[in-house]
Amino acid sequence: MIEKNEILQIGRTQKPHGIKGELTVVFQKAEYADIDTEFYFFEIEGIPVPFFVEEFIFGTDVMARIKFEDVNDEIMASRYKNLNIFLPREFIKTTHIKDASSWDFFIGYTVIDQHGSNLGIITEIDEATINVLFKVESNENELLIPATQDFITTIDEKNNQLEMNLPEGLISTNT
Repeated sequence: MIEKNEILQIGRTQKPHGIKGELTVVFQKAEYADIDTEFYFFEIEGIPVPFFVEEFIFGTDVMARIKFEDVNDEIMASRYKNLNIFLPREFIKTTHIKDASSWDFFIGYTVIDQHGSNLGIITEIDEATINVLFKVESNENELLIPATQDFITTIDEKNNQLEMNLPEGLISTNT
């Protein structure tokens, strides 16, 4: 069984389309819609469940109509509306460039500072302002760390760790 930290949310199902069991899917980014995959995971009752693609038709750069195997009518398709959809992180690693438009790739990564301290896990990306922030949660507190390549020293994809060289005082003023 795949673990939650091995997958990344890439979109959400919407309403059924037509009578053949197609679902409208809205992707978070156009790059996610371009990933050629045979399946997606739906989160059902907190568990990632694979659904295999039978047919994929683009609507826009971030929306598609997808017919999944064994979903053959609108009634069955309506059971799967408004669900988060995921892909394995390894699919995204091989096809997705980690740049300023894809900070959400790092959700689930542990942040290690230049002193070797574990600051917590990135749980969210805050893009509400011009300065994108990592929301980092640990047992003790929540930190907001600027998401900038200038601070990142090492990306350890194998261990899902992000090593960062943070300016002195950023963490102490942030808590």
